[in-house]
Formats: sequence, C-alpha cells, structure tokens
Amino acid sequence: MDPEVFDRGAVRRHRDRAARTVANVAGVLRDAAERLLDRLDDTTRGFTRALDVGGRGVVAPLLRARGIEVVSCDLSPAMAALNGGLAVAADEEFLPFAGKTFDLVVASLSLHWVNDLPGALIQLRLALRPGGLLLASLPALGTLAELRQALTEAEAVLTGGAAPRVSPFVELRDCAALLQRAGFALPVADLDELRLLYADPFALLRDLRAAGEANALRERDRRVPPRALFPAALAALPETDGRVAATLRLAVMTGWAP
Repeated sequence: MDPEVFDRGAVRRHRDRAARTVANVAGVLRDAAERLLDRLDDTTRGFTRALDVGGRGVVAPLLRARGIEVVSCDLSPAMAALNGGLAVAADEEFLPFAGKTFDLVVASLSLHWVNDLPGALIQLRLALRPGGLLLASLPALGTLAELRQALTEAEAVLTGGAAPRVSPFVELRDCAALLQRAGFALPVADLDELRLLYADPFALLRDLRAAGEANALRERDRRVPPRALFPAALAALPETDGRVAATLRLAVMTGWAP
C-alpha cells in the first residue's frame, strides 16, 4: 500500500496560489495562532529564537511582538515570503535546519498535509535546543464534519458513489502518543474549537481555497465534479439563525525537547 496519503506537489501549488488570497482569511488564522501562542503565557521560560513553520504571514508577527527572533519556513516560496524577516522555502518532511538551532518551534495549522508526521515531529525536536518547546496545532477528527457529510451524501445521490474530498484528520487521543514517539518530554494534547458561521455557504469553500486548503489527497478524483454537487451539498448544511456552520476542532500539542 502506498504510504503517501497526500500529494505534496499539489499542497505546494495550492499554497503558492493562496499566497495571493490568504489575507482574506487572516482573521481566522490569527485567531488560531493567538490561541496556540497563549500557551507561552503558562510558562516562565523565556524564548529568544523561534522557528515558524507554515505560519502564512500571521505567526511571525505575533512572535516578533513578543520580542522573539523568528525564522519562518513554508513549502511554498510565495507563502514563505509573506512572513517577512528571515524566511526560507523548505519542505516540512526534509527540514534544512541544523540541530539545536531554536528554543521554540511554532506550527500553527501547518502539519496536516505531511505524509510522515512522526518523522516531521522528530526533525522539529532535533531542531530544538535542550529544554526548547514545540507548540503545534492540527485540525482534529471532527473538523469540517458538516461539510464532509453533506458532500458525501450529495455525491452519493448524484453519482451513486462518493470520492474523498475532505482530508482525513488526526484523532486527539493519538497526538500525545505522536509527541512521545518523536522523543518529546512532557507531551500534552488538548482540544480547542473554532465555530465559523457563513451567511453565504459558498464563502466557506472560497475561504478554504484562499487559505490553501484545497483537496490534496493523492487518491482524489481529478475529474470535474458534477455541477450540482456543491450547490446540493451546501444547501444541506445545518443552519443557525440563517447561517451555515463550519467547525474547526484543533488538536493543540505541546512538548519539550529533553
């Protein structure tokens, strides 16, 4: 069986394209990043040099505002350039940084398109100095559950089957074990949740595309979907006060380099 779930070339292309539009969803990305960085307030440890992994132009400024020197990296050169300061195009699965370079690594909503997540976490741990901290958040199981169900049911009605159109997500219960497997000390994983409401259901799809979150599954259906698929699916989304809901369940992971 092919262990590569994601098409990394497609991930890079989506992020290249999204570099022109990601400002449209900066508010949501910043909210998620701020929630993640709030964990820094729970420790008395000071941090001087951080690695921002895939921060899409919102994480690096937040770290600099805390007086922390930042190096940013992104699979997409265009997206890396949005971070300002020192930024490099780098694959999260093959990081180019020397060991013990940083005392803080922040990966806000940026590791969920990685095929070898345990391997990527090991590389991040090796890039940390002893006693350094990893802060990471990933979409957890249940994220976009409303959209996944609506697309599956609408496509089954239209075609008699359903292609995978929403990425698989990690289970929260596995996250602490992943950190421990990667060699982190004091691994902790907890859940945070963002609930977004849209007056225009199609705005949800536009925001996902603007953020670079288009379908990059290797086994995705590359044919043009039925014209009625997305209107039918979006019409079936549950409403709250005339707005459709999208739930982002974030697995927040913290671990220390021993």
